Amino acid sequence: MKPVRTFLQQNAIKFWINVEKPFYNLSKGKLAKNIFLKSVEHPYVGSKVKIVKETDNATYIAKFNDDGTFDTSDFKIMTGTDMHLYDVPEDVNKTLQMFANQVRDEKPDLIIFTGDVLLTKFQHIDTIQFAQFMEDLGVYWAYAFGNHEAREEKEYFKYFIFKGFCDAPHCLSKFGDPELFGFGNYLINIMNSETELRQSLVLFDSGRDTCEPHVTNDKIPQEVIDLEAYDYIKPSQIAWYENEIAALKKEYGKVDSMLYMHIPIPEYCEVFDEVAKNTFAPSGKAEILYGDQFENVGCCKYNSGLFDAMKRAGSQAIFSGHDHVNYWAAKYDGILLVYNQCGGYGCYNMYDYDNYRFKWPEKDWPQGYTITNIKKDGSIELRQSFNAKYL
Repeated sequence: MKPVRTFLQQNAIKFWINVEKPFYNLSKGKLAKNIFLKSVEHPYVGSKVKIVKETDNATYIAKFNDDGTFDTSDFKIMTGTDMHLYDVPEDVNKTLQMFANQVRDEKPDLIIFTGDVLLTKFQHIDTIQFAQFMEDLGVYWAYAFGNHEAREEKEYFKYFIFKGFCDAPHCLSKFGDPELFGFGNYLINIMNSETELRQSLVLFDSGRDTCEPHVTNDKIPQEVIDLEAYDYIKPSQIAWYENEIAALKKEYGKVDSMLYMHIPIPEYCEVFDEVAKNTFAPSGKAEILYGDQFENVGCCKYNSGLFDAMKRAGSQAIFSGHDHVNYWAAKYDGILLVYNQCGGYGCYNMYDYDNYRFKWPEKDWPQGYTITNIKKDGSIELRQSFNAKYL
């Protein structure tokens, strides 16, 4: 009954949105304010990417030349997080316009969101609008849940949000194995040819808060866990990830891989040390490639072992969001730990964080997006693309 119910609800919402659009246009945005995407200029960008094949847990994609041959030039991923689209039209429009500007200029092959994007009162409506907005851009995209979209791991509202994304033709998200925690544990495999894998991208639902029954089932020591803490990647998710990478290695030989999720893992805490309240200095344990830290890492106190699994699997990097005023990348124990740039203007930032202690001018704010270029051989290059250039 869940798919039928969702189908009826989604189509009713699409019908209502279309009914409201004339009122929005005639009133210049004063009526039907939930149609919040109409005022954002977002030209069609398009894509050279095509889907090669799909499985229950993975989508295989590649770039193609005009003559139909595989294009092995750099594959560009634009990663964003924490856009925090609340019910303040000015913040929503600014956030989305900056995003659209970045897509227009960067022309990414793939966009990945690592959560906390749609937090409006009417998420069930705005999820569908956001998917339509992404379709207008014509670029393939994927989504990993943050800690704010929904409060439960498997409840219907969270399912409905994700289904609104997954039904969009350019969305590569998948629900994944129903036995795993949450929704949206899946892979995107980027191909160089029918027989050569360039890079495997693994996306996780990193949850919200640590809660039962996981504390008991995973035998987490009570002395190291606070039930108010942020969530962690479950052992079953880690086992799934290792099995998927092992299967790809068996089929393709060498496999480079990167992970995407919202809540950072505990190893992020090793890069900077707190020297005073919200004042941090490099720890000396990692090579910092760029950026800085201005708040504590919002990870779980319990280390479920994902980083060690990454070393076993030979993964190159992990990308997270969640902490809005941390915007760095570092190499730690051979693996890249990356904070995606926070993209939102309706959430705390370098002006209002910590009771307005910072008050940075907007030209210095780190809002923006993280750009990853993947070479033909699977090696990667990182850079930041700041929204301030559009001020």
